[in-house]
Amino acid sequence: MRSTALDEANGVKPPVGNDDSFGGPGPEFGPWLEKASILVVDDEPGMRNFLVRTLGPRAKRVEEAADCEEATKKLDQHHFDVVILDNIMPGKSGVEWLTEQREIGFFSDAILMTAYADLDTAIKALRAGAVDFVLKPFRSNQILNAVARCLDRMRLRRENHVLRHELRATSDHVLLRDKLIGYSPQIQEIRETIARVAPLPTSILISGQSGTGKEVTARSLHALSDRAEKPFVPINCAAIPSEMIEAELFGHVKGAFTGAHSTRDGLFMHAQGGTLFLDEVGELSLATQSKLLRAIESRRVRPVGSEREAPVDLRFIFATNADLEEEVEAGRFRADLFYRINVMHIEMPPLHERGDDVLELANLFMDKLSKQLAVRQVPMDGAVRAGLTRYGWPGNVRELRNLIERTLILGRFPDEFRDEHADQGATAESDETLDEMERRHILAMLYKTGGNRNEASRRLGVSRKTIDRKCASWDL
Repeated sequence: MRSTALDEANGVKPPVGNDDSFGGPGPEFGPWLEKASILVVDDEPGMRNFLVRTLGPRAKRVEEAADCEEATKKLDQHHFDVVILDNIMPGKSGVEWLTEQREIGFFSDAILMTAYADLDTAIKALRAGAVDFVLKPFRSNQILNAVARCLDRMRLRRENHVLRHELRATSDHVLLRDKLIGYSPQIQEIRETIARVAPLPTSILISGQSGTGKEVTARSLHALSDRAEKPFVPINCAAIPSEMIEAELFGHVKGAFTGAHSTRDGLFMHAQGGTLFLDEVGELSLATQSKLLRAIESRRVRPVGSEREAPVDLRFIFATNADLEEEVEAGRFRADLFYRINVMHIEMPPLHERGDDVLELANLFMDKLSKQLAVRQVPMDGAVRAGLTRYGWPGNVRELRNLIERTLILGRFPDEFRDEHADQGATAESDETLDEMERRHILAMLYKTGGNRNEASRRLGVSRKTIDRKCASWDL
């Protein structure tokens, strides 16, 4: 055997188990190790065995390859987060193999193992794309820490890329990112659908007018799925130029086109293990639709300029404000792609059909935006509330948000959002006693909630016992 780890030489077996007491991942090696897939490439059976026994109990999957040819085949078949690679092997060195793989599309992090710590080897390893360098002989904790560092860097790199992408893609402050607001029957039904399909791997198509909360629904699906700890990557297909969309989605290798100065992961890879949300999917060109269909069906993507298809593990959610069936009939959207993505369909209702949800949303925006702008909230009297409920909201939730921000800046609601008839009605009823007014208000809320006393008490801000007691006194 050419070289062994100190643990093997001393007869110390690597600890097993997945908790701190057994030396498992725990806080020492970070939370990402147990979710990682790792490939060990070394021609020494003893070293491969040691690394597999060290990493196997801690990682999700560990595979081994005895030479570069076998490693290439495994990379073609599976995605690995980290590749641990020996440098000195028969036929081809680890640095040479790594250089070749980078050129044809290799996006994993690589740790190079070597018994020779010369500067020339280190420089060549860095140029080939190795992210860490481990000198033999080493202890088990050294390789575990190296893998943990790789996984942490990879997580930060992907999170930063996704955050930069989101900042470029959105020009609005999204206050409703992670939850659906409202208790209208339509929203209640959508919540029930989300709870039912979120744990499943099924692809979902969300349709509805712009500003109706399609991304909010997609985020809710992700949050309730078993992928909630993995990335959620939203992509506005209409915001990316057609000539750049393929490289943005699938990535590219160095030199694939003018300006491709380095190899870069696509958004598909940044969403690895999580959820990819393709908004305005109807805006994709027919050529991109064809490549997207292949990626969905094969769960593999080919970066621009790459000779290799990279496996991806994703949950797909699609959204559109267009009628895709009409687009298919007009020849602007592929029928096979439409039937592939339309497994489960959720249609978001326009805001004007959601009744009192508009008032809940208005209160939410008023509270959040007043804090952001550092101004006082503007009261919503009966006339304003009636006006907000009556208005048609062609711009849906976005229009409502903009109205509230404009109102806070000006200090008053525009006249067109005041329903003066509501004020007149209130004046006509001003002779009511307090008990009569209370009875009328509670009964109106019970009517709006379909007799749901729990919901009525929540909206009125009183206990359920109070509602029950009042209804009993009125023989209801």
